[in-house]
Amino acid sequence: MRNRIGTHWIILGLLCLLYFLTYIDRVNLSTAAPFISREFGLSNTDMGIVFSAFAYPYAVFQIFGGRLADRFGSHKVLFICTLITGVSTILVNFTTGVISLFLCRLLLGVGEGATFPAATRAMQDWVPAGHKGFAQGITHSFSRLGNSITPPLVAFLMVTFNWRMAFVLLGAVSLVWVVVWAVYFRDDPKKHKRITPEELAILPDRSKSVKRSKKAVPWRRLALRMSPVTATYFCYGWCLWLFLNWLPSFFSRGYGLDIKKTAIFAAGVFFSGVVGDTLGGVLSDVIFRRTKNVKAARLSVSIVSFLGAAVCLLASLLTKNINFVAIWLSAGFFFLELNIGPLWSVPMDIAPQYAGAASGMMNTGMAIAGIISPILFGKLVDGFGNWVYPFSISIGILVLGAVLSLAMHPDRPFVDEPEDAGTPNAASGQA
Repeated sequence: MRNRIGTHWIILGLLCLLYFLTYIDRVNLSTAAPFISREFGLSNTDMGIVFSAFAYPYAVFQIFGGRLADRFGSHKVLFICTLITGVSTILVNFTTGVISLFLCRLLLGVGEGATFPAATRAMQDWVPAGHKGFAQGITHSFSRLGNSITPPLVAFLMVTFNWRMAFVLLGAVSLVWVVVWAVYFRDDPKKHKRITPEELAILPDRSKSVKRSKKAVPWRRLALRMSPVTATYFCYGWCLWLFLNWLPSFFSRGYGLDIKKTAIFAAGVFFSGVVGDTLGGVLSDVIFRRTKNVKAARLSVSIVSFLGAAVCLLASLLTKNINFVAIWLSAGFFFLELNIGPLWSVPMDIAPQYAGAASGMMNTGMAIAGIISPILFGKLVDGFGNWVYPFSISIGILVLGAVLSLAMHPDRPFVDEPEDAGTPNAASGQA
């Protein structure tokens, strides 16, 4: 009897749930930040330092974790990563100040550092050809759905219990996902009990990419090839951290809203990203199917994304009405998130045999932005007493992202050097 829902769609659904939970655990602190900072007597600069703690190990484990997924499979890597994520979230319950909060965020960064590269490795084997943009877009749209739900969810848990219990309950849900993943997922589609011959016929040939991934990664050549993508994603990440870390504080401290109104406004902004993530991936795939031009499919959406977000952020600075500010910020986040599907498809376009390592290199750009952006943002707000300067810097970085995206070449696959490379011309044209 044929399966009603293809196994590869169930796998994609599990990854969507993972992205959803990952971002709840990533941004729950920003929702609770105004109350934690008051209880512990922390400044914006202090909170910026705490926010940045996540990004240090996150940056380190991007490439390392992606390579582990290439070598040992997404089953083991995602099991360990999400286990660490759940535990680190629960441990926030025991924090007493800056140092303990910083350490919990460090551990969270360790857990989430390899998550997206390892998930990309799983998608490489389980997503049919021609649906890469959709898969990346829909999974990341669930991460933005997590963003959207987190403010009202954390607010509800804080009102019902307290902020400490909120972290315990949220971390426990991630541990449930770990069990389901361990039982259901298999790295090789052929070894899954529910797979059908019809599904295997439309999935990528895993044997080729696995055979090549066992080789030593040509790190220098691959890093050079991915550097424009990494730089572009840095610009995206800079503005993403602005929203993820500071949006609740912006509404709470900048406009004096209470916890309920802050949660509603923040949820509205984040929900717009759900639409943007999905639409960006779908648009990129549609352009590719119609034009057969992968560069046009990825870059056209990316450039519109950066410039649209820049215009909306500028508009948010030119109005004082909180309702219009929220509308412009929602539009800005929508445009920003159009980038996700196209940009996360680029590593798979360029280096499918090293999809984990390549996507890790790209996501390192966002991790580096996550180190710098929160600290600078907090210092600027404390120093100038308003939010104009950090927003203005972000607008400039968005424009820079549009320019840098022109240097990406998903239409030029990364080719391994021949086994007998030893002649002067052996590596010519390979990167």
